[in-house]
Amino acid sequence: MSTVRESVEVGVPLHTAYNQWTQFTEFPRFMEGVDQVTQVDERHNHWATSIAGVHREFDTEIVDQLPDERIAWRTTSGEVRQQGLVTFEPLDERHTRVNLAKAPGAAGSPPADHIARPALPGRPH
Repeated sequence: MSTVRESVEVGVPLHTAYNQWTQFTEFPRFMEGVDQVTQVDERHNHWATSIAGVHREFDTEIVDQLPDERIAWRTTSGEVRQQGLVTFEPLDERHTRVNLAKAPGAAGSPPADHIARPALPGRPH
């Protein structure tokens, strides 16, 4: 499987968009398909998702993070295998482009495009 890439322009400043993506435990409030995210420590989270009627649980590790610029992660265990990168580009003082790239992990793992994407403030749901 190939890498899934998506970009969206949101009507919020860069720092707001970046902060939304770093509050993983809040994802269930605005991201369809995410049931729960439990922060284990600064770099590790446990996820529970229900997408297309299929419940999955997995653990992730933040492998690179540069404030207001990028967040990279990979799964470390569970039913989903993927790695991803989200980058943030300021378009002006009130608009940001969010770029997401996800690649599936080992053969036989669920497709990366079945992972929900967030509805950021300033973006229609």
